[in-house]
Amino acid sequence: MLKKGLAEVLGTFFLVFIGTGTAVLVGDTVGVLGIGLAFGLAIMVAANTVGSVSGAHLNPAVSLAMFINKRMTLNEMLTYVVAQLVGAILGSALLKMLLSMTGLGTDNLAQTTYSEISTAGAFIVEALLTFILVFVVLSVTSKKGETSYNGLAIGLTLTMLHFIGVPLTGMSVNPVRSISPAIFVGGDAMSQLWLYILAPLVGGIIAAFVAKYLLDSEAN
Repeated sequence: MLKKGLAEVLGTFFLVFIGTGTAVLVGDTVGVLGIGLAFGLAIMVAANTVGSVSGAHLNPAVSLAMFINKRMTLNEMLTYVVAQLVGAILGSALLKMLLSMTGLGTDNLAQTTYSEISTAGAFIVEALLTFILVFVVLSVTSKKGETSYNGLAIGLTLTMLHFIGVPLTGMSVNPVRSISPAIFVGGDAMSQLWLYILAPLVGGIIAAFVAKYLLDSEAN
């Protein structure tokens, strides 16, 4: 279990540091497509490295769905979530340190906030996009759907979801991805954090049941 936890720390660090780092440093240049690709490529790298150890969940919503569908125990899920939070915080902490060392401002760590959409709308967007992501993860990692292209499918899905998510909510679909920058930045990112925690978990729960009963993803 220690190795799995460390793998989740490392993989989530990759995801947050590379994804948010790209958004902060070159987001204006590469746009939504580039930011989406950064997150998507990061999760593909993690899936093809630490994925062989932990499965590369990198997201509490994914781990919760795996627990609901009995692919992991409660203790395993809690270990994964703690590890994911540690990895995400390390990613944001390193990004902040590098920004300060280069003389750049540290008030932007690619924190997630919403202002152009209502709270209810933001909740629906985050829950729906997380549902799609977790549904894909559960589908391609099931015994019926597993292939050698799992990481690619998941990475491209995450990339695709950024096209909708970034303009509306800043795109989280992952509680720890929002928690880590909010800790360092505060403000609206912290006051709105509850939504970026709760909505992805709701989306993950729905995905777990849909995958199980519609696709029969948990069949032996």
